[in-house]
Amino acid sequence: MFWANLVHLSFNMWEEAEVQPPPGFPGKKLLEIRKARPYLRFEEPFYQTLTEKMKAAGMNMIVLDLGDGVRYQSHPEIAVKGAWSPEKLKMELARLRSLGLEPIPKLNFSTTHDTWLGPYSRCVSTDVYYGVCRELIAEVCCLFDRPRLFHLGLDEETAEHQRWALYAVMRQHQLWWHDFYFLVNEVEKNGTRAWIWSDYLWHHPEDFFQKMPKGVVQSNWYYGRAFNRKIPYVKAYLDLEKHGYDQIPTGSNWSYPENFENTVRYCLPRIAPERLLGFLQTPWYPSLAQFKKRHFQAIVAVERARKKYEPGEN
Repeated sequence: MFWANLVHLSFNMWEEAEVQPPPGFPGKKLLEIRKARPYLRFEEPFYQTLTEKMKAAGMNMIVLDLGDGVRYQSHPEIAVKGAWSPEKLKMELARLRSLGLEPIPKLNFSTTHDTWLGPYSRCVSTDVYYGVCRELIAEVCCLFDRPRLFHLGLDEETAEHQRWALYAVMRQHQLWWHDFYFLVNEVEKNGTRAWIWSDYLWHHPEDFFQKMPKGVVQSNWYYGRAFNRKIPYVKAYLDLEKHGYDQIPTGSNWSYPENFENTVRYCLPRIAPERLLGFLQTPWYPSLAQFKKRHFQAIVAVERARKKYEPGEN
């Protein structure tokens, strides 16, 4: 079973320039943290400490959000200042494997979270865009030596989620599916399995279950406190199981430190073992020492859940 943590090399997912929210908006500070920067927000000594703590906690997988944090040979023009060379990334992947952490790449191609693509984030669904996506996916698969999974993101692609962005674009209906199939096909062509966030299901259940391939790994996510099937985001775990999808349920200490443990407790008896691949923790902060409390808290939550609920652990 995977016990995974999402770690950001790049944190440039949100639009680089945003309007100011109205007075009293609770997420104002968060919007400032999220704004894209032309440099890498990543502290290597802190990150190494983080991965060592993951190992000590019994975690066995790390999902690396790469974004513009790598100076890709195919598209070096999207790299920010301080981005890693492919050679450095390869060395780091070897170190992670030596720690017992399986590295999985993540490039989020949702139009709400693709600021890392630089100028190509404004070329969505064009021939230029498809070419860049194809080349980046192929290069990353090669760098990771054909990883078991490739996380494509694809969450929150709605007008509501882009309400503070100065430039907003979203795909919908058949175009969303066209681009989704394209990205999945590129991943599979490179001998890897696609993995996505499942929130498209929340608003388009009929479409989702008619068109979503069973080969795509699903990460439904819910960061709340209460767990009951009357909550649509919780019910999605049950619906995915009913329709036979492989899942990696996702929790977070975003709002409540206990959410990850509650996610594990809820999902373990309700998802068949052969379809429950593991669990993913998502702190959602840059890999900087100033946020160490948030990151360390996330790891402690995974360790606690693993020791309490992992089959055979006790």
